[in-house]
Amino acid sequence: MSLAASPAEAATFENYVALGDSFTAGPLIPPTAPWSDLRCMRSASNYAQLTADRLGVAEFTDASCSGAVADDFWESQHYGVPPQFDALTPETDLVTVGIGGNDFGFVDVLTECAERSFDNPFGSPCKNSYGDELDQRIEDLRGEISDVYAEVFERSPDATVLSVGYLQILPEGRGCWPVMPIARGDVAYLDQVQSDLNAMLEEEATAAGAVFVDVLERGHDVCQKSSDRWVEGLVPENSAAPVHPNKAGMAAVADRVGETLGVASGAA
Repeated sequence: MSLAASPAEAATFENYVALGDSFTAGPLIPPTAPWSDLRCMRSASNYAQLTADRLGVAEFTDASCSGAVADDFWESQHYGVPPQFDALTPETDLVTVGIGGNDFGFVDVLTECAERSFDNPFGSPCKNSYGDELDQRIEDLRGEISDVYAEVFERSPDATVLSVGYLQILPEGRGCWPVMPIARGDVAYLDQVQSDLNAMLEEEATAAGAVFVDVLERGHDVCQKSSDRWVEGLVPENSAAPVHPNKAGMAAVADRVGETLGVASGAA
């Protein structure tokens, strides 16, 4: 089935598979999962592992891998690392999917915008450069994202499938240049781009029969103090990769996933 359990009644799952990129894998968040290929940099504290622990599933496979794009679901990302879709079976009854950010090129965009910010920190050099290109990138991804969910349901037709969005990276305005070197006029622009990416992921996942888990909660972006931050900046203050979720962020995502499945936050 594709519908999540109501909050009042948690569903029971036996075979859970997590698919995704680094926002699922959790690079540099300790401890590293002992079964993880080091090239995928999976954390034993990522939201998938936390979710598996809370649900008490009999079988759990974390196939997520840092740097993954949608093609890596069908093809091997690294030598000896199976395609992520190989983890799915007809017996799989829960799947979480977090993909699209690398296909969009968010890291490259942030890098380019950061470089441009040093020439015009109070302007909008990134917006001026990209214009409507990033909107078109999002639209161009629709078919690929749709194919991902079609394949998930083909391989695991009875699974509950959750599409997990991306945590907020930048605030809605102003920013915190040079701590996070994005020009003041580009902060709101890039925040809107991320919101639009999440919206597209929700639309395509929902159209395919999956349930979207919205995790973009304001007030936990890279410009917040370290105790409030769910995503680290270019120079992490908590253990995590730059511009990636930290342990608190992963716990927050696990809570949202749990709420969708009817499991209390932090439940073991």
